[in-house]
Amino acid sequence: MSKKRVLYVTQEMDPYTTISEISSIVNKLAPLVHTKGMEVRVLMPKYGSINERRHRLHEVVRLSGMNIIVDDDDYPLIIKVASLPGARLQVYFLENEEFFKRKFIFKDEEEKIFEDNQERMVFFCKGVIETVKKFGWAPDIIHCHGWMTSLVPFYLKTVYSNEPIFDNSSIVYSAYENEYEDSFTERFFDIAAINNLEKEDLADFNVDGKVKLLQGGMKNAHALVRGTESLPKEEDEYYLNADVPKLDYFNLEELSAEILPFYSGLLETVS
Repeated sequence: MSKKRVLYVTQEMDPYTTISEISSIVNKLAPLVHTKGMEVRVLMPKYGSINERRHRLHEVVRLSGMNIIVDDDDYPLIIKVASLPGARLQVYFLENEEFFKRKFIFKDEEEKIFEDNQERMVFFCKGVIETVKKFGWAPDIIHCHGWMTSLVPFYLKTVYSNEPIFDNSSIVYSAYENEYEDSFTERFFDIAAINNLEKEDLADFNVDGKVKLLQGGMKNAHALVRGTESLPKEEDEYYLNADVPKLDYFNLEELSAEILPFYSGLLETVS
């Protein structure tokens, strides 16, 4: 029997970044799942703060060279890879000079949130899916971590719903508190409407004209994980009432023990 495949899509991961608890969670779960007989890959942005020499990144020429369209402009996508220290698994980095070369990640040196975070998010989410297609590597589970990945479940359910490589993929979305969606504008609904989508198709992300990334991510996933102990009120209510498999909040050690049975349940449902 072939190994089950788990893809982690994350906005951050230790030791490459230490932005929030997500960095340590993905760093813990990915190698753990890998040692339990599953084939694991990780995709994340290649921020300018990541030292390529120290972490031994190198370009994957066969995967690079795509252009990702965001708001009618083409942006080149370069793919780099590194082996996670202490684990025999590969982390792939999505690089683009316009969006990710800067030394700061989501805010500038004066703690001002970058105005183009919404464009960066669309580029990353679409780039992730196009990269997996180019892998030719069909994931059984796609586990998304962080607000920056919130469009991945939606795009897989809509734009990429007829892609055979994702036919048997269970999409898991970990919901974390975040401070960034309040900086998103109504323009998000235009730029996130890729391919043949209309802005109205993004209704899951729209609450009275305000962008709600967590709700949109949760509404389009097959399974949910409460990544932080508390969520905003509306998102918490949605999580509690959602009729999908759910894994409640656990500290990192407890989560490590709970994640494999959770995945196993999802895999049994698909099979």
